[in-house]
Amino acid sequence: MRKKHIGPSCKVFFAEDPIKIIRAKGQYMFDEKGERYLDCINNVAHVGHSHPEVTKAAVKQMEVLNTNSRFLHDNLVQFAQRLTATLPEKLSVCYFVNSGSEANDLALRLARQYSGHFDIITLDHAYHGHVTSLIDISPYKFHQLGKEAKKEYVHVAPSPDTYRGMYREDHPDPGAAYAEEVNNIIKEAHQNNRQIAAFIAESMQSCGGQIIPPPGYFQKVAEYIHKAGGVFIADEVQVGFGRVGKHFWSFQLQGEHFVPDIVTMGKPIGNGHPLSCVVTTREIAEAFGATGLEYFNTFGGNPVSCAIGLAVLDIIEKEDLQGNATRVGRYLTELLEEQKEKHQLIGDIRGVGLFIGVDLVKDRELRTPATAEAQHIIYIS
Repeated sequence: MRKKHIGPSCKVFFAEDPIKIIRAKGQYMFDEKGERYLDCINNVAHVGHSHPEVTKAAVKQMEVLNTNSRFLHDNLVQFAQRLTATLPEKLSVCYFVNSGSEANDLALRLARQYSGHFDIITLDHAYHGHVTSLIDISPYKFHQLGKEAKKEYVHVAPSPDTYRGMYREDHPDPGAAYAEEVNNIIKEAHQNNRQIAAFIAESMQSCGGQIIPPPGYFQKVAEYIHKAGGVFIADEVQVGFGRVGKHFWSFQLQGEHFVPDIVTMGKPIGNGHPLSCVVTTREIAEAFGATGLEYFNTFGGNPVSCAIGLAVLDIIEKEDLQGNATRVGRYLTELLEEQKEKHQLIGDIRGVGLFIGVDLVKDRELRTPATAEAQHIIYIS
């Protein structure tokens, strides 16, 4: 039935021997035979599958009202207030939408309207969503379509990867060096009479290889982008909401002196419910509104979604999930380091909190990617 009615590009996990999951609880998933699996795949069940407090909040609100955000409703403003309280003061205006893709698409609109420019700088290997505007700025996707797929208004900066990239851990200041690559892109764009609207990056690259930017990188990039009249968009869709443990937002790992102009969020925000948000400054929001073109989202910010979002924030706090990410992440990293001592296949272990990557290599000196071996391990786990 799936092959008959579902598009062929919508793949299933473990295609050769797919798993039929019928229920989930906490960190576990169960198939139709009752087999239990530890879920290391889903990145949206942030406070655990089927969390009773999330379910309770959804049902309670659904029994009373669910409508769009053109009516006054406490949930909308209370959720916006709670979210912005976790962010630096200047990030104070929310736009609620339904997915990370929708959030990033709106962020591009905000940036282009505010700056008056159009071009976007993105990182190599980046993925920002599945809508057309985001496939265009996601090398992770458009590189699969051939060299001609990159649009002229898209500029690709090297990923700030200190393990495999241009500037590695032995460089005296890799953050500044990678930022200078962005500055060079800006200069070249200006020479070609092009203007930069935004630099967009995940605060830590996920699909791009669990890359943690070196210290000072974002702050320096922001200086160059602002000088060019553009804005800095931090994509927290996969890495936000305390996943890194020590901070609520991953961009905060770059220090208190760095504050993005726009932050996008999704996935964990609703624990699997279709909810996302764009948070920006008052100045950018007012520029967006100055066009006279009303922004309206049928489902974004509806009372049920906001009730769920509030419940997720409550659970993160009440259950000390940031502390849990720190403690469990440290323990997991220690266990992985023990495996690294035993297996030459493991070249690098990197991560913060429960955002952890294991880089497999054929040769530790050359750091040759062990692609086939990685694929094998994924599917035997």
